[in-house]
Amino acid sequence: MSNLEIETDLWSKNIINICGIDEVGRGCLAGPVYSAAVVLDQKTNFGSKDFNQINDSKKLSEKKREKLFDYIIDISKFGIGICTVEEIDHLGIQQAVKVSMIRAVESLEIQPDHLLIDNMKLDLDIPQTSIIKGDQISKSISSASIIAKVSRDNLMKNQISNNYPMYKFEKNKGYGTKEHMDAIKTFGITKQHRKSFEPIKSMIENNHEAN
Repeated sequence: MSNLEIETDLWSKNIINICGIDEVGRGCLAGPVYSAAVVLDQKTNFGSKDFNQINDSKKLSEKKREKLFDYIIDISKFGIGICTVEEIDHLGIQQAVKVSMIRAVESLEIQPDHLLIDNMKLDLDIPQTSIIKGDQISKSISSASIIAKVSRDNLMKNQISNNYPMYKFEKNKGYGTKEHMDAIKTFGITKQHRKSFEPIKSMIENNHEAN
């Protein structure tokens, strides 16, 4: 489970606004990529049950993520950055992730003193630390992973799925499940599908027209 060792060390050096950053949606076939930037309030009760349950979003149930989402909003300043399907196809997914992360940082209402990023370096003039598996090590990054995941899931469930009900985006969130792939074969490719991702790229090259 993630902890506060990295944050505590930085706080002890009078580095106050420590910003955890993470993304979600990198491996999806459809929908945007989301990043979140989270600065935890030092006045938080770090020994509380809710705080101790903060972990990598992938290790939490949907119900638990949604509960912790509301809790994290209360104990932090946060920002969200998005890169659209069109931007992903134009920039490539790696650069699109970086752009979404930078947008998340820039949307914060406070200026971070230090960035903690899950296995990434950003072109920002802010001191930063890249941490392998950061969403499992740092509470700040774990918090960002939860904010990003719940925010993106809500978009897929409440908006995009309504526009494209045949694809069951409320269930697969844009990932390439068998049900999703079967829907693509039956109904075709939509504007929400990433044209640079396989197997969609090959399907287009084989004269499968996008909607």
